[in-house]
Amino acid sequence: MEFENRRAAGRELAQRLGNLRAYQPLVLGLPRGGVIVAKEIADALDAPLDVLLVRKMGAPGRPELAIGAVGEGGVLVTNDDLVQQLRLSSADIDAAANRERVRLDQLGTQLRQGTPALAVAGRTVVLADDGIATGATVRAALQVLRARGASRIVLAVPVAPADVLEELSRETDRTVCPNPRVWMRAVGNWYRDFAEVSDAEVIALLHDQRRPQQVTGTQPEG
Repeated sequence: MEFENRRAAGRELAQRLGNLRAYQPLVLGLPRGGVIVAKEIADALDAPLDVLLVRKMGAPGRPELAIGAVGEGGVLVTNDDLVQQLRLSSADIDAAANRERVRLDQLGTQLRQGTPALAVAGRTVVLADDGIATGATVRAALQVLRARGASRIVLAVPVAPADVLEELSRETDRTVCPNPRVWMRAVGNWYRDFAEVSDAEVIALLHDQRRPQQVTGTQPEG
């Protein structure tokens, strides 16, 4: 299965998540492309939309190689097998984590524009991204949601490696992926249009969708 773009992928996922409407879920997207996917799901479920901030940690000298990820609330997830394979020390991990936490704070300031995160405690949450490679970022995001008290987590992604998806399914209440792959190419290869998503696009989506939800009583989380 190949997707036209992130919006089309979101609509495909939304069709498979229709029964969640009764649970009045929140829909959270991982920046930046995941927010585009999440927007389509939120529209279909008439649900609030927010961003969940997580950043991949790259290996020293090899930033494209994910040795783990950091998330809001001080969450840190490491790929222990890769850390051992690369013979990285705790100091290496700390340096990478501290570097990405600074960038995470900057990203949050930029995307949220001073608006607090929506409260997830006791809620059903749909976590969406535009695809999964190693799973480190999503794993960190799941830990953030558990730490914030989400009662039920549904992971929704258009494409992912089947083995990684199986591992992540143990940490979720439900996993939806229309295109699990035994052999995984780069996520962008499964889209005809995988253009870079700008901060401005994400800010606009969050601004347009969140204001009505806050007026109706959704409680922000400080």
